[in-house]
This record gives sequence, C-alpha cells and structure tokens, in this order.
Amino acid sequence: MIKAYKAEYINGEFVFFSVHLFNNMWRFGDSSWKRGDEFDTEAKKAFEALMTFRLFEPTSDEFRDFQEDLELRRKRDFNWTSPPGDDFNFFTSAFHDVIILISLAVNETLGESGNLSDGYTLTRKMWNRTFEGISGLVTVNANGDRDADYSLWDMTVNGESTVVANFYGATGELEFVGDIAWPGGATDPPPDTPFCGFENENPACQIQDSVLTITIIVSCCLLLGGSAVILAVYRKLKRDAAIQSRAWQIKWEELQMQSDHARGCRTSSFSLGSVSLKTEEGKQVFTQTAFYQGRTVAVKRISQDEVKMNREILIELKNMRDLEHPNLARFIGLCVDVPNVAIVNEYCPKGSLMDILQNDSIKLDWLFKYSLISDVIKGVQYLHRSELSVHGRLNSSNCLVDSRFVLKLIDFGLPSLREGASQTLGDHALLTKSLYGAPELLRDPKRGPTKEGDIYSVGMLMGEVATRQGPYEAESKNMELSEIVDKIKCPPSGSLSQPFRPQVAGENVDSSISELIKACWAEDPKDRPNVNSLNASIVKINRKKNTGKGILDNLLNRMEQYANNLEELVEERTAAFLEEKKRAETLLYELLPRVVADQLKQGKAVDPESYDSVTIFFSDIKGFTELSAQSTPMEVVMLLNDLYTCFDGIIEHFDVYKVETIGDAYMVVSGVPVRNGNAHAREICNMALALLKAVGSFRIRHKRDQKLHMRVGIHTGPCVAGVVGLKMPRYCLFGDTVNTASRMESNGEALKIHISSDTKVILEDFEGFNIELRGAVELKGKGVQTTYWLLGSSDKCVNAVTESEFT
Repeated sequence: MIKAYKAEYINGEFVFFSVHLFNNMWRFGDSSWKRGDEFDTEAKKAFEALMTFRLFEPTSDEFRDFQEDLELRRKRDFNWTSPPGDDFNFFTSAFHDVIILISLAVNETLGESGNLSDGYTLTRKMWNRTFEGISGLVTVNANGDRDADYSLWDMTVNGESTVVANFYGATGELEFVGDIAWPGGATDPPPDTPFCGFENENPACQIQDSVLTITIIVSCCLLLGGSAVILAVYRKLKRDAAIQSRAWQIKWEELQMQSDHARGCRTSSFSLGSVSLKTEEGKQVFTQTAFYQGRTVAVKRISQDEVKMNREILIELKNMRDLEHPNLARFIGLCVDVPNVAIVNEYCPKGSLMDILQNDSIKLDWLFKYSLISDVIKGVQYLHRSELSVHGRLNSSNCLVDSRFVLKLIDFGLPSLREGASQTLGDHALLTKSLYGAPELLRDPKRGPTKEGDIYSVGMLMGEVATRQGPYEAESKNMELSEIVDKIKCPPSGSLSQPFRPQVAGENVDSSISELIKACWAEDPKDRPNVNSLNASIVKINRKKNTGKGILDNLLNRMEQYANNLEELVEERTAAFLEEKKRAETLLYELLPRVVADQLKQGKAVDPESYDSVTIFFSDIKGFTELSAQSTPMEVVMLLNDLYTCFDGIIEHFDVYKVETIGDAYMVVSGVPVRNGNAHAREICNMALALLKAVGSFRIRHKRDQKLHMRVGIHTGPCVAGVVGLKMPRYCLFGDTVNTASRMESNGEALKIHISSDTKVILEDFEGFNIELRGAVELKGKGVQTTYWLLGSSDKCVNAVTESEFT
C-alpha cells in the first residue's frame, strides 16, 4: 500500500482488499489503526484504500456473558488474568461451538443405539446441521464445511476501521451496516476495467503511448548523437594536445654516458660508448650509446641542417611514441638540436641479428632459430596492424637482440628523417641493404614501402637465420654486389624462367622452412603470404618440431643454450664473485671474532655465553677534549684513524680481540670468545705495554710537537659475551668486570698502566712482569680498592712488535 502511494498512484484508482483472520496482524485498538503508540501519517494516507475481510465478531448478550464467565473461570481455575491491552480473541468461541456440535452428534447416535467407535457414521451426524452456538447461528453444510459469517471493515481518512457490511454464510445474505468511504474523495468504487484497458487496447491511450514512445526514441537518438559528437571533439582535442605536447623531444644536454674507462665516471657532457652492429667492407660500424634518465639508450645521428616539424611528422612521432611491443625496440624520442639531430631508441646489449649469426662461438639449434624467426614475424605483424602500417627497412642489422635474447625490430617509421641517415652510408652499405629489398621496390624506389615488401624482407631474414649466411653470400664470391642487385631487379624473361634468388636448401635446413621462405620470395607480391598466415605457419612448424615438449621444456632448452653461449662470461663473473666474497669475509672477520663469524655464515644462532675469567683493557687520551677543540673535525678524524691504525697493527700479534672504539676510548679483551686459561692477563698486559711504547713515538700530523698522553686501565673477572643486533651486529661484553675496567682507566694517570689486584694475582703465575703497588684507590661504585702500576715486562715480543710497526 505504501509503495503504491509513494509511486504516486491516486487512491481513487485502486482499492486493496486484505483477508484478515486474526486481529493481531495489525493492531486496531479502539477502532483506530496504530503501529505501536505513534500514528504514521504517510501510512494512514496510503491505507485509505484498504478494506479488510474478517470473521464476523458476535455482539449478542449471550456472547458477552460467555466472555465474562470465561474470564472468571480463568482467574479461578488457573489464577491468570489477561494483561492490560490484551483483547479477548473471539475466535476461541468456535471451540465452544465445536463441543456443542460433537455433543449433538453423540446424543443422536446414542438415541439410535449406534456405535460411537464408528467415526465415519459419527462424523456424518455433524454434516448438514444448523444449531444455535455461543457465537450465533452455526451452519455446517453437506460437505462438512462451516458456512462462516464475515465482516467488511473499511479504513477512513482518520485511520479508523469500521464495519460497513456483513456476509452471512448460511443464507448468502450481504447486509450493509454503514457507508463505505471511498478513497480519494470518490463516491463510487473504481471501474472494473481501467481506462486504457488491461492490454492497452484503448485507441486514445495507444496514440498517447505512440507519441510518448516516439518522443523518447527521438530524445535518445539526439542524446546519443550529441554524446558521439562531443566524444569525437574531445578525442580530437586530446589527440591534438598530445601531438603538440612533444613528449618525444629530447634535449642534447640530457644525453649523458658512463665513461668507457675502468673507473666508470660519468662525464659532464655527452660521451659515446660503442657496440658493434654490423660488418661492412670488413669494418665494424658502431652504434652510439648514451645515458638518458637512468638507462642506456642507442643514439642514431642524422646529418640534417634543419628539421621541419609539420603536422604529418608530429603525428608520426606521436604514433612512434605510442608503439609498445616485446619485439619492437622502443622509440624513446628525437633530438632536433641542430647539428645534433638524432633518433634515440631502446638499447639492446647483445647487438644485432647479424652479429649473432656471424659469431661462430654462439651455437644456435633449431629451437633457438625458430624463436628468432618467430620474434621477427611477431614484430612485423604488430607493425602491420599499427598506425605505421609497414616497416620498409628490414635487414639483419635492424634486428637487435636484448639481454634475454629476445629479438626486437628497429629503424621503422620517420621516412623523411631516415633518408638523411641513409645518405651518410657508403655505396657498399647501401648495396648490402638492397639485397633485402623486394624486386618491385628496387625497380621503382619512389613506390614507397609496402606490406608485401616487408614479407619479402622477412623471407630474406628467415633464410639468413636458417643458413647462418648473409643474403647472396655464395653468389657474392663470384659476382659484385651491383651485379647481384641488377639481377634481382631484372624480371623473369619467360614463364619457365625463375627469378634470381639465393639458395637456402641444405642438409641443416628444414624443408618446411625452405618452402615458406620461397613463398615469401614470390615474384608477384600478391602470391606472397600475409603476415598472419606466415605467423600461423611458423607456429605450426614449431609445434610440429617440438612435439611432446611443453612451454617449460622449450624455455629450459633456450636457457640452456643461452648459458652455453655465455660460459666465458659466467666464469669471469664467478671469479669476480669469489673475489668479492673473499673481501666480504675479510671485512666480516674484522667486525666479529672469526669463531662467531663462521657460525653466522653457517646460519647458526650465536647464543650469549658466560666466561669465568677474562681480562679487559680500556684506554683513552688525556686532554683529548682540549685537543679536539683546537683542531678541525677533519683533523680529529685523521688523528684517530692514524692512532687506531697503529694500535690495530700491534694487537694482531697478541691473543686479544678488539671490542670497539668510542671516540678516543679503545677497548680490547682476551679470553673471549676462545678461552685461553689464565693467559688472557699476560696477553693484555704485554699488549698494553706495547701500545704505551707506541704512543710515546706517535706524532700528530697537525701538531708535530705535541705528544699524546694515554691512560690505561686493566681488570680481570667474569663476563657475558654475545652478538647484539641484526643490522651492523656487534660482539659486546656485559658484566661488572667491564665497569670495573673502565673505572681503572678513568682513575689512572697519563702514560701509566693501572691494573687491579685480580689482574696482579694472575700475573704472579707468569715471570718477568714489573709491578708496583699504587695503594688504596676510591673507585666510583666499587669502594676502596687496592691497585697497582704495571711498569714493564721482560717479554721480548713487546719491543719486537713495537719496532716492527714503526720500521
């Protein structure tokens, strides 16, 4: 109802009848329609067209007495009272009438001495019977169905429901007890048949619908036409903007190149690398390579004094820029800065197809050859479908091979600009390129490139790949190139004469490939296959030759071929890798103890480890803060580098491990990570004497007359050591021994070695150490400790090591 009302139907146009058997579906309390406790204005308005059929509700005094008696018995027998608002369901009176009906049937059966167990007979006693029940007159027809009474309820504009008619089922009488409030202000019910008819058969509606349909169709056509015009104008404006944007233009200053020298420094101006592309007259012709926007590109110079940018060239440059295919070398841009006019293309490091075929060290099986031929055909197929339509200059020097051995075509498009590049070639080069041209184009150079001419050139490339020989290579041994070109131009004199073509048949040439090549060389361009049929033929041949091999097998074979061809390069790179690995391992051994580094290399976890006794060395430079204030940061760095380089060379002669350096502090330990009994005290003390002697001879670069005053502190005790961190991991020591050694250093004196009593006790096991009692010293956080000065050692290694470092 609400949906029809919201769809703007007029209430006078429809009436909705609802069969309502139970009054708890919608609440009609106090003869008004409610939903909860709130009136819904919109719903009431919509439900003006609602009429509801419900069972006739008795209104007799007997029924009201029955209802009151039922309430009393419910309270007396079950101690239950209806909650407020729960109306009495008059339908329950039907159960009372059922009992009366059964009783009448039972009494009549007993009066006839009948059997009450005969359900069939007992049931028939209830049929075709009328009696006065509590709800009124009850009639059961001959079929055993009750002829019930119904009431028609109508909802008014105020949302009230009232009885407007009663229907008595026993007599079939319809009694109107009120007036029906027809919705929408109508005085009569809606017509049985709509104005336009159920099937829209009214002519007046048909004319109206036809006009409306025609109007809609014309409007849609105008809308579509306008949209098409707007879209066409937008696309044209967008294309013109793309043409005028000159996204292809490259400034000469933007082209840079990494130097060919070993240092690989990039020059500030444009420099050229060189890669061989083809051989002409025994000389190598090189392509120029440049560095542009982070990648290497190929640069082809054009000898032109000026470049006229008309709309035709701008459109072709835009089309060139839009071309993108795996078998086309991408056009990067054009430099029009006279005299440095150049075409910039994608760089392919493996050189040209000619280089690959002439390199005997590269082994090409037929799988590899099929792949190269397929790449050529796919590239030509894409060009024939593109805006450029043709290539026009196909030859083996214009087929480049990238680092993945994928063949890519180049030198397509821009015919007016490429004429300038062709003029710089010698006669021999032009004649060599003419060997790939179709006969009809050689006879009439002004004819321009054609798709049939490209197919002829593809046939020449297929023959070159199949035989690994240039076109007419066998014939060129006895003939000049000019004579060969003249014979190609000359058409056959008779129907039986054959056109002049190179020989491709041989033991190593597949017959199906040979037939396909000859079809591409047909004298009549119409007899040559198009690029689509050519691609289908090569795919079929390739599938036939590789029966039983999947894509993965072919890929593996191709990669195996590639690996064999690059064996020498792999060996060189392997040697370089091993050298770099050796350097990395050396650096790792400098950062971490060798035992720990080996565990990390093997992928093992390095767990922290506890040590019962180690000896730790701390040193710093007294007055380093004042010295730093009088020096520049560069001078401070150079000072520390010189000093610690000297120290690092000395400690290599002792069984110690350098933990770290922080500013002027130098920390060394012995007995970690490899235990050495009590020798750690001896090793640290001998090392400390050697370092102290080296400091006495050390000279500061920027203050030659000033000497360094180093303080040294040594302590022996337990500690825990382990690797900390993942990035730049450090082998660190933890424990009170580290703190005590630091306090020994900070409470020491310049050019003296301050040792603890624990260290002195262990040194007594070794002869040759000169130790002097210092006395009681207050150590921060440790209280009063008895400490000693280490004055010297009889170990000859101390003097030998120091002298060797300054020799």
